[in-house]
Order: sequence, then structure tokens, then C-alpha cells
Amino acid sequence: MRKGGLPRSDLPGIGGPTPSGSTPLPTPSTDRQRLEERAYACTAAWQYLGPPVDGSRGAFEKAVTALVAEGWVQGERQVEKIGVKGGTMLQFTLRKRGWVMYARHAGVSQSLSMEMISLNATETVCMDRFTEQEKKALFGEDAERG
Repeated sequence: MRKGGLPRSDLPGIGGPTPSGSTPLPTPSTDRQRLEERAYACTAAWQYLGPPVDGSRGAFEKAVTALVAEGWVQGERQVEKIGVKGGTMLQFTLRKRGWVMYARHAGVSQSLSMEMISLNATETVCMDRFTEQEKKALFGEDAERG
């Protein structure tokens, strides 16, 4: 993502470096944790969360354009106002060979002054293995929207 002009992610395991000497995650012990582990296995994600970076909205849109050039089909483009201070979220839905990607850029200025960029792709066949009850447990009301 860095070559595409997006800011570097420092979040371990989500596009950032894997910390050396890190403690492995414990074996899931609850039904919810086991569901989450199965869902993580269906996804590929990258995320930046931090202070605003000049030009990142444009770089984000260029990254989406590059994905379309690589065969991802762009669906919905949504722009939503977030917060009362003028922040916005731009979201694209993209699809390619059994995968759905949600690409999001959110910038909040003024008092909070932060930025979030994420690309999260989910394999449809993998997620289809979950029952409706499991999806509702994982995603709540969003489970019904697909």
C-alpha cells in the first residue's frame, strides 16, 4: 500500500510489521472467540489509523482506481458526513472472483484530528459457511445487509 501513496500502517498484523518476540494469541476459549477466529480466516485486511496525512484522500482514490485496473469491479461509492466538525467518510465496495472488498477513508478534523484508511476483503465462499445465527452473533444487525 505504501507504494500506492497511502500512509504506512504501524498496526501489527493489519498491514504493519509483525512484532518480533510477540506473544502468540491464546487459543480461543469461548464460542464468540472461535467464531471470530473463523471469520478472520476469511479476510485479508490493511489499515492505517493515526494523524492526518497530506494527500491521503487522493492516494486512497488512486489505490481504488488501481484495484479497478487489476480487475476489481467497483460498485457503490458512498460519502457520509461524520461528526459535527465536518469530517467525512468515503467508502467503495469492490468485487472480484468471489471476494468483496470494502475500501474506506475517514477523516475527522478540528478537535479530534485523526484519519482512518482501511481495505478489508472477505472471501464470499468462506463467509457462506457461517449460519445465519453465527453471522448475527458476529455482525449484529449488519449481518442482514450482507
